[in-house]
Parts: sequence; structure tokens; C-alpha cells
Amino acid sequence: MLLGAIAATVAVILTFASATSDPPKKIVSLNLCTDQLLLSLADPDQIAGLSPYARDPTLSWAAAEAVRFPVMSGGAEDAMMLKPDLVVAGRFERRATRELLARRGLRVADFDVVRSIDEAKRQIARMGAIVGHPERAEARIAAIDAAVARLRAVATRKGRRVLAVSRRGWIPGADSLTSSLLAAAGLVNAASEMGIATGGFATLEQIVAAKPDLVLVASALTMAEDQGQAFLLHPALQRLYPPEKRIVIPEMLTVCGGPMLAEGLDRLADVLARRPDEVTRVAP
Repeated sequence: MLLGAIAATVAVILTFASATSDPPKKIVSLNLCTDQLLLSLADPDQIAGLSPYARDPTLSWAAAEAVRFPVMSGGAEDAMMLKPDLVVAGRFERRATRELLARRGLRVADFDVVRSIDEAKRQIARMGAIVGHPERAEARIAAIDAAVARLRAVATRKGRRVLAVSRRGWIPGADSLTSSLLAAAGLVNAASEMGIATGGFATLEQIVAAKPDLVLVASALTMAEDQGQAFLLHPALQRLYPPEKRIVIPEMLTVCGGPMLAEGLDRLADVLARRPDEVTRVAP
């Protein structure tokens, strides 16, 4: 099965490589996830501009690298002023902006929201081919495959139910990248029992009623910096889910499907390897 997945990924790389014989020289990104794919796979002189969130260290795994490049507002005007020969964006955001750019004759490559490890590898392959560096994509994919193997080697057999809870009660659903990561670790996303498909907000009462064995959070903070974080520090959640019942993996490792997944998978493997019978947190 692993060989088949690798062969399929290589086929995708070759398909895009053959379709993009002349890589773009000036690329603009409108999306946090395409920012990070570009920063990992493109030459620096190919990157003309990045999204407003590119330098946010809480969301962008490549925030340190992003400081070298212009950050735009995310609107069509900024992109048009830079006169790129390619714009990369997320398919489900700023539709009017993407359509306007296309009407003005700019080439736009849309990238879907990643909902599995395999989808993440396909997107890496696609971007690597687009920018003219499929060999870099192959290396990134190989790193993810190696991290998946390390995680599966220590995966739990107990099928513990985990609920990932983000700011203000946002829950990644059953059809999400988070579910794919948990499944590789032998864990189950409890969001499926709550009827949450791709993602949605849940109340404190709904989370408590779901009774997950563990919660997955992005931070080990004990003091809230704003109302969004305060939700995670509610006394009810603190009592039911103390540190030993929380898996802590920074959001920048799970919000996008890209090279950062290798580190996210290794964080989860580290959790299981340290306490195979009692999943606990790993410090960010």
C-alpha cells in the first residue's frame, strides 16, 4: 500500500511537471497555506508577495522565512500591482478576488483545503511541479512518509477518543486533516459523534457532553490572552481535562497541509512514545 501511494504521488509530480515546462518567475500567494508551500518549494526570487498571515508565528510554520518577502493585504489590487505571472490561492476564500484577477488575464492556481495526509502530499507535489522543483517536493513528501512510519510504530491500540478544540470552541470535524493525523496514531476524532463533518463551533456544554478521553489543543497556556483562549481555560474543561489529558500540538503544524506535517506527526509520535498507556501533552 505504501509503495502504491508513493507511485501515485510520483505520477502526480510528473503530470504537473510536464504541464509546466516553463516555471513562473514571479508568484504571488493570497493564502496562508500556499504561502508555506511556496516558501518551502520555490526559489526566493520567484516569490513576489505573500498573504497577510504569512508572518504570523502562531499560524505559519514558515513565519521566519516570510519576513524576507513583501506581505500584501490579500486584495486583488495588491496582486495586480506586482504584475505576477502566477497567483496561488485557496479555492474557498476571496472568490471575487480570484475571479477579478482571472478576468484581468492573470493566471490563478487554486488549492483546496487539505483534509488528509495523502491530500497534503498531492498538494506538495503539485506546487513543486508548478514552481519547477519537483525534486524538492519529493524530499518533503518522503519526510512526511517517514514521520507517518515513525508514528505508526508507536500508535496506540486502545482507540482513545480525542476531541480537538481550538479558540472559541472551534472543532475540526470528522472529514479533516486533524482526523487523518489522529487516525495514523490509532486515535479517533470524537467530532464524528457530534455530527461535525468538516468543522464547526461547539458550545462548552456540547464538548463536556461528548466526554472525549482526551482533548487536543494548540497551546499549554495557563493564562488567557483574549476571549478566544479563555474558552479553553474554562474551569469545567480545566477540571475534566488537566494537563495529563491534553495533547498539545501548535496550530501552525496542523492548520495547513504541507511540509510542516512531518513535524506535527513527530510531535504526536513523541506523545505516544513517552506515555504509551496514558497519552499526555508534549510541550510546544
